[in-house]
Amino acid sequence: MDLIQRLFDYAHIDFNPPHKPPKIPAVIIATLLSIIGSLLADAILVAIGELIFPSTKGYQHFQFADYSKLTIIGVVIAGIGWPIVARLSTYPRWLYFRLAIVVTIVLLLPDVAILVMGQPFSAVFILVLMHLAIAVVTYNAMVRLAPVRRLRRRRRNQPEEI
Repeated sequence: MDLIQRLFDYAHIDFNPPHKPPKIPAVIIATLLSIIGSLLADAILVAIGELIFPSTKGYQHFQFADYSKLTIIGVVIAGIGWPIVARLSTYPRWLYFRLAIVVTIVLLLPDVAILVMGQPFSAVFILVLMHLAIAVVTYNAMVRLAPVRRLRRRRRNQPEEI
């Protein structure tokens, strides 16, 4: 068994899942609500961060124009990814959850970089919390508001296919 096939087996990628992908209008609504929820979570975390750590008031990455662009881009990409994962995997929520973790870890690397370059720990800590909040909001919005759909079951008196 080659490495790619083992990876596909582990990730439950089989290109023929036993469900239908989420409806596109539901994905669009989930994405929009995720954007709103993520931006709200970001704003609340910035307010809490500035309250707890007064030295972070006015911090450049706490400006709405700064974090909102990146939040919106990230959530839109996650929204595009959810129906793709649902089309590829037998267990799309399982895979999407793990992908969300991996993507979140990767997106924390710039936070680590700015910390190493001398940015205040308190500000970077709030940025990390913002990333985590966006991941939680987005994952839950996608899988709950735009769920995969069951395939129709056969009628009782319909013969089984062989």
